[in-house]
Formats: sequence, C-alpha cells, structure tokens
Amino acid sequence: VLFLQIVHILNMTSAKIVSFLLHPEESLHSLQNRIESETGISTGNQELLLETGICLDPRKPASQCVIDGVRGWDSYMVYLFDKSKTVYDGPFASRSLSDCVNYIVQDSKIQLPIPQLRKVWAEAVHYVIGLKEDYSRLFQGQRAAMLSLLRYNANLIKMKNNMVSASQQLKAKLEFFHQSIRLDLERYSDQMAYGISSEKMLKAWKEMEEKASQCAQAEDIGYLDEQIMALHTEIVELQKSPYARRQGEVMESLEQRAIDLYKQLKTRPPDHTYSDSTDMVKIIVQTVQSQDRVLKELFGHLSKLLGCKQKIIDLLPEIEVALNNIKEADNSVMQMQGKRQREIWHLLKIACTQSSSRSLVSSSLEGTASTPAATWLPQSSSGNTAPHPLSSLAAPEDGANFADVIQENVNYLELFSSILQEVRQEQNSMMVS
Repeated sequence: VLFLQIVHILNMTSAKIVSFLLHPEESLHSLQNRIESETGISTGNQELLLETGICLDPRKPASQCVIDGVRGWDSYMVYLFDKSKTVYDGPFASRSLSDCVNYIVQDSKIQLPIPQLRKVWAEAVHYVIGLKEDYSRLFQGQRAAMLSLLRYNANLIKMKNNMVSASQQLKAKLEFFHQSIRLDLERYSDQMAYGISSEKMLKAWKEMEEKASQCAQAEDIGYLDEQIMALHTEIVELQKSPYARRQGEVMESLEQRAIDLYKQLKTRPPDHTYSDSTDMVKIIVQTVQSQDRVLKELFGHLSKLLGCKQKIIDLLPEIEVALNNIKEADNSVMQMQGKRQREIWHLLKIACTQSSSRSLVSSSLEGTASTPAATWLPQSSSGNTAPHPLSSLAAPEDGANFADVIQENVNYLELFSSILQEVRQEQNSMMVS
C-alpha cells in the first residue's frame, strides 16, 4: 500500500474530488483521458495546476502529480480547471449528511441517551470539520489560479517591455531616416543643374520616404498599451481584494465550538439520562450557511481571476503580431537606408570619374597646343618669328619629335574615349537600379 501512487484531483468546476491510482510510468495524457471520462472535461480544455500555480508538463510522466515521501501524500491536491469556462458560479452542494446526523438535524429536540448522543455528535463534529476542509481546499485552488495568473502576467509584462523597446527603437530610426532623406533630397536638388541627375533614382528616394511613413504605423502600440495597463490595474485590485485572502474564520470558530460541545458531552457520565442536540444542530446549520456564503465569494473572485487570465491569453498573440510588424518595419527602414547610401556613394564615384576625365582632357589639349608651336615656329636670331624658307624645313630629328606628339595625342584620345564609355555604362546601370 505504501508504494501505491494515488493522485487526488479537485475539480474546481464542481468542487468535487476524484482520485486515481497511477500505473507505473503512466503518461500525463493517459491520466487526462481518465480524467475526461470521469469529469466530462475534454483533454484539450483541461488545465491541471499544482499548488504553486505551475501547470503540469505534458512531457513528463503522470507521477509528477504525486509528492515524494510519506508525509502529506494523501492530502496533496492537483487542481483541475476547464479552460473553456471563465465563470464558475455553482451551485455547489455541500457534502452529504450521514443518516444519524441527518436524523438530529431533522428534529434537534429529540432526546437521545448519552452514549448514543456521543456517537451522533462525533459524526456531527466530523461533518463540521469536513465543511471547513472543503473550503480550505477550494481556497487553495483559487490561490493556485491566482499564482498561475501572476505567472501569465509576468510573461505579459516581459513581452510588453520588449514591444515598447522595439517600438522606441523603430521610432528613433524613422526620425533619423526622415531627416537624412530630406537633407539628401535637398542637396540632390541643388546639384541637379550642374551635376548628376537621375529621375529614376529621385523617384525611388521619394518612394522610400512614403514607405517610411507607412512603417510608422507599426510603432503605434498605444491601443495595446492601454489594454495592458487596464489589465494590470484589474489584477492589482484582485490581489488587494479581501476575497483573495482566507475567509474561513467563522467556520473555524464554529468548528471549535462543535469540538468543545463534544468534549463537554464526553465528560458527562454514561448514565440513563437523555439530552437533545439543539446546540450542535445550530452549529451545523451556521457552518453550512457560512460555507455557502464564503464559497459564493470565493467562486465570484475565482471567475474574475480566470477572466483576467483569458484576457492575457487573448492579448499575447496580438503583442506577438505587433512585435513582428515592428521588426519587419525596422528591417525595411534599415534596408532602405543602406540602399540609399550605396546610391550616394555610386553618385560620388561617377562624379569623381567625370572630374578626372576633364582634367585629363585639359592636360592633353595644353600639350597639343604647345608642342606644334615649338616645332613649326622656330625663333630667328632677332627673336621674331619668320616664315621658313624651303631650305629650312624640319630636320629629321624634328620630324621624329612631331611623330611622338601625334602618337601621344592619339593615346590620350583613346584613354578619353574609354573613360567616357565607362561613365556611360555606370550611369546606365544606376538608372536600371
């Protein structure tokens, strides 16, 4: 018997306990199937919580429900919730009376001999104690639901902080992008008259600016932030609520009164006297009424907890979508920024190439203008130029010098043509991009 593993499941939808003998190495899914056949709650809607608010791990065996060791093994509970329901309103019937206790409740003034009365009152005390323990277990289930809600809330806060941080980063990048592209467009417009122009590139930059304005929609998370803040306020109020704390003081005092009555009866001698059960029945009735009241408050509070938890479950996918939208917008902005910077450097390369080609052309023209003059116009002894007679035409070495100049000019012309062709190709490639 000591080696048997028994799990006790408290069904919070019906306030009833179901117990199962676990088979060796039984999976949690197998246990859930047995729970479904016993409670009618489908495996997909079952939420099994430990006292700490931790949900059972489906990857682990069903023995995770059982506490190790002998102490407390028969009182350890797992709390079952129906995820398809957020309102638990009962009615929840109290535990049934035994026949003898029901007998004195029906007629509290009936006279019974002391030995028989002791047995009846012992069962009555056990019944009162049982009512208090039923409430204690249900309150512990409510506390597990609260701890589970706080775990979900912690995850919500973490995702919200990530969302806000990503939104602020996107906002800063968009501001930088807008300022930089405005400046680029202004400087580009200033140099179009005498510099490099590309209508296709200008159109692409303006489209980037419009697309960046559309990306700004992703950073608008105000509606989600408002819902999360309202939910946080609601959770704090639930934590501060008096129904979040144990309300069984009245039942505990009634329990003690029932025990004291039984002790007084036990000290009476077992003679042939008779007595009624008016005082004990009064305690039973008050305990039942007190339990009805505290259970109504408990399940009302539990329904609010589960409602908040469902709101968090509904919010988490929306936050995930918002995060994905922010990341996509962020990537888009960075890609547009990189593309524009590459185009600016491409323009700079073309401008530098054109500048170098102009300097080469001017230097070649200067060389061409000076060399023929020195060759064909030799100076006379008086320092003035004079027409050459036929007998004074260029010597053979002068002809060789003239041929070198012509060849140099031809080389410069070929270089200039290749430079111009390269510039045209780069401009065409920029237009296409």
